[in-house]
Amino acid sequence: MTQKLYKPFTLSGLSLQNRIALAPMTRARSGADRIPNALMAEYYAQRSGAGLVITEATTVSAQGNGWNHSPGIYTDEMAEGWKLTTQAVHDQGGAVFLQLWHTGRASHSDFHGGELPVSASAIKLEGDPIHTPEGKKDYEVPRALETDEIPGIIADYKAAAKRAKAAGFDGVEVHSANGYLLNQFLESKTNHRTDEYGGSVKNRTRLLLEVVGAVCEVFPANRVGVRLSPNGAFNDMGSPDYREQFTYAAAQLNTFGLAYLHIMDGLAFGFHELGEPMTLQDFREVFNGPLMGNCGYSKEDAENRVESGAADMVAIGRPYISTPDVAERWERGLELNPDIDMAHWYTPAGAEGYTDPPAAAS
Repeated sequence: MTQKLYKPFTLSGLSLQNRIALAPMTRARSGADRIPNALMAEYYAQRSGAGLVITEATTVSAQGNGWNHSPGIYTDEMAEGWKLTTQAVHDQGGAVFLQLWHTGRASHSDFHGGELPVSASAIKLEGDPIHTPEGKKDYEVPRALETDEIPGIIADYKAAAKRAKAAGFDGVEVHSANGYLLNQFLESKTNHRTDEYGGSVKNRTRLLLEVVGAVCEVFPANRVGVRLSPNGAFNDMGSPDYREQFTYAAAQLNTFGLAYLHIMDGLAFGFHELGEPMTLQDFREVFNGPLMGNCGYSKEDAENRVESGAADMVAIGRPYISTPDVAERWERGLELNPDIDMAHWYTPAGAEGYTDPPAAAS
């Protein structure tokens, strides 16, 4: 093998040191004010040996919140906070994209002053209780967004992209995966609308395309990525027409000239088992730009995806929780650090289990 995974790669004019991306992972270190801080900047700088750093999911509005202590990008103070991270990654010679997020029904009224969370339709998420500011509670039946509210959602994404650009990000990734708002509009399981945003594959894709179009008015399209989870069951997702829906969505996204399409083809987050899993090759047939594969990859999976040409890049998540220098260790054939206790993954526990795992000796 030539180990193409570890060779430099040019992505939309960005010179990346390898084809590994730090996958977006919620780590809940922003505090109750959701303003990114110096500890987060240190965490991302430690992991800037990945060719591309993709931040944790970051809410585009207060309405989009649904996770304790996750960061936002909907105030000037939040944008200022993110400048610490962009500067820290750039100082290490890295490139960094911000992932844009709205949780939709995967939220609770405790986050919204008693107002119900919103979704494509009033369909409850069936699953384990959600951690709210008031403790663990059952999910609620969300409120379906009115048609005349949707331009406001799109405007929130555009405003968030503007703040991301002002904060120094090299680009943004639109999160349309894992059962959050844009994914809720995309899938027939959660979208039972009868207006122009529901009822057909084309209409269910409309909001995603309009959001991407708005974001591309801020960043050039080749600095905008989109994440999809065609096989995912996470957050109670999975629709019988998933192949038709995600093939159509990818074909439409192909028209923008995006930086990449980030496909969660791995099954580590659970598989809906409504047919055969969609593969990167399925998306190659309709999307001509760079493909990024993700979800539960081992070192061998990552190397094989890139070496075979199935993926142009791979996004690696959980190994980076315990090991800040995954890419460097993989290339050198070194072992990774032991796994971090899951109690430190999401809790606002400061540096412990966050910035204290060591890099390998040089």
